[in-house]
Amino acid sequence: MSPKRLGFFTRLLDDTSAQERYRLATEQIAHAEQQGFDSAWIAQHHFHRDEGGLPAPLVFLAYVAANTRHIRLGTGVITLAMENALRVAEDASVLDLLSGGRLEIGLGSGGTASSFIPFGLNIDTRGEAFGKNLDILRHAWAGKALEGEGNQLYPPAQHLNRRVWQATFSPEGGARAGAAGDGLMLSRTQPRPEGQQDLPLDVLQNKIIDAYLEALPAGVEPRILGSRTAFVSDDADEARRLAAKGLKRQADGARAAGNRFSGNTLDEHIAAFDVHLGTADQVIASLQRDTALARVTDLAFQVHSIDPPHPYILRSIELIAKKVAPALGWVRRTPKNIAKPQPLHQELSRETL
Repeated sequence: MSPKRLGFFTRLLDDTSAQERYRLATEQIAHAEQQGFDSAWIAQHHFHRDEGGLPAPLVFLAYVAANTRHIRLGTGVITLAMENALRVAEDASVLDLLSGGRLEIGLGSGGTASSFIPFGLNIDTRGEAFGKNLDILRHAWAGKALEGEGNQLYPPAQHLNRRVWQATFSPEGGARAGAAGDGLMLSRTQPRPEGQQDLPLDVLQNKIIDAYLEALPAGVEPRILGSRTAFVSDDADEARRLAAKGLKRQADGARAAGNRFSGNTLDEHIAAFDVHLGTADQVIASLQRDTALARVTDLAFQVHSIDPPHPYILRSIELIAKKVAPALGWVRRTPKNIAKPQPLHQELSRETL
């Protein structure tokens, strides 16, 4: 098996203003690049600041692209059911050009029921809307004719159809992603079946991986991203202290939203949200018990739902790169010499003034 690729994932939830959230997230991604991470992934959420701080992922990634050199930039995910698919196709094609071909496109149908309403949609028809928009997106990227005389996507971006990832919680979704030859995105946590709240996450996700691999066309290289919450610290007690605050906030929010949630202790919260935390050795041991991670091609780590202060996130990124990820099959790659994108304008010479 080839060495795994390593990703940093953020929902942009630092406890500060929106502008500062974006600045800190950019700094975290740049730091991950310096530590050798292969990719950075950002989530899209509308309206609810405590669920995710970014409604415009492609706009944000354009800024990140200008402040990084080689780390791949991915959406995890664009909530495609709520989007105008042609505008997504256009924005993604422009961003990929400006970033030097570094864009990865993770797509999902969306999850927060109330967010659909301002878009004139409802959550019950999200699957249908997602499928329709995905077809439009693929059609445009393939360079096929659009409605109206002479209309065709510009700039062309046929290659983006080979960089699509689908997020799912189900084997059916895994099979759909596999049949399309897309990448598969597995969440850091996911709902358990009724009456099986203690079912391990890897048991659920191994079934999704099985369905994906079975449906994958012959000769297509599998792409399986496993996202996990991992907060690594030099001090185990400090990690637990920071986790207690963040996970309680997450648990209280889950209850307020009407979700069934039992348990009030830190260890119960750690189990409920599938969290890996502590020193590097403790996190390694915890992650090595996750049999689904042994099967993924891409590891992606985030600190949500702990959401510690920014300096702790930077240190966790360092410890993951130096200690945790190598123990899980990651080998740091030497990046190719990728120059920063050049300005699109030419400076006027003195002679032309």
